[in-house]
Amino acid sequence: MAQYFSILLVVITLGTGLVWALDKFLWAPKRRAALAKAEQSAGGELDENSREKMLAHPGWVESCRGAFPVIAVVLILRSFLYEPFQIPSGSMMPTLLVGDFILVEKFAYGLKDPVLGKTVIPTGQPKRGDIIVFKYPEDTSVDFIKRVVGLPGDKIIYRNKHLYIQPACKEGEKTCPDPQEVTSVDKGKGEFYLGNFPLDRRTESLGKVKHDILLNYAFPDRVSDYKRQPGLPAGEWIVPKDEYFAMGDNRDNSRDSRFWGFVPKANLVGKAVFIWMSFDMDRGQDSWLPSWVPTGVRFGRIGPIH
Repeated sequence: MAQYFSILLVVITLGTGLVWALDKFLWAPKRRAALAKAEQSAGGELDENSREKMLAHPGWVESCRGAFPVIAVVLILRSFLYEPFQIPSGSMMPTLLVGDFILVEKFAYGLKDPVLGKTVIPTGQPKRGDIIVFKYPEDTSVDFIKRVVGLPGDKIIYRNKHLYIQPACKEGEKTCPDPQEVTSVDKGKGEFYLGNFPLDRRTESLGKVKHDILLNYAFPDRVSDYKRQPGLPAGEWIVPKDEYFAMGDNRDNSRDSRFWGFVPKANLVGKAVFIWMSFDMDRGQDSWLPSWVPTGVRFGRIGPIH
């Protein structure tokens, strides 16, 4: 849907821009020439009302002239700088909650044309710990948001709710480091639930990035559903070149790379950087409000995303 909106925005910008250009360089000069000819025929005297009528823009042209600069600015901002997204699910809890509205930095990993999505100017690569928005590999019309865990060449192991990473060997190294468990610190449970089960909250470190994750130790890992990579046991993956391994912070309520594979570089949309608004969507069982109506505003959540 977002891609269709981008195409529609480009079409409208081109259409209104064409009308603006035709009016500025063709139609308006013709109106002025017609006015000059009429004034000459009238002996140099035309009343103000007649002058205004001859110089007036048609209504539809005036609308396009007014809309073009606004739409052009929106297109530039949305396509190359920042795009707003809404968090629809709890897969990134506790970092991102349902009802959060975020800004995604579109230029973080390359400037792309807004129609085909091809990178025009490369600007950077995802880092381990980045929260990325990307086109879901199994349906590119859908946008997903997850955290980058594995970079190209990394070996990822997820076993018994423990995450291990073996970074890719650097050029010239004869031996690669052994897989290391990603350190995490227990922060207790009880603030977040999966059904009736309280979730364990832990602080995890991915390089220099520290963030909280949620685990449900009463819920077994769905190893049988994991995407198997040829030559490796279930729960182990080696990230291919120009692809990334992404996981949700809510580890037992996230459909991520463990289940469908890797995120191609070409699918990257941008980096989530800021929560600009957050609506509380929680409601009691007896609430008469529709599910899409917020019950409050969480001003304390507005700010940078880590």
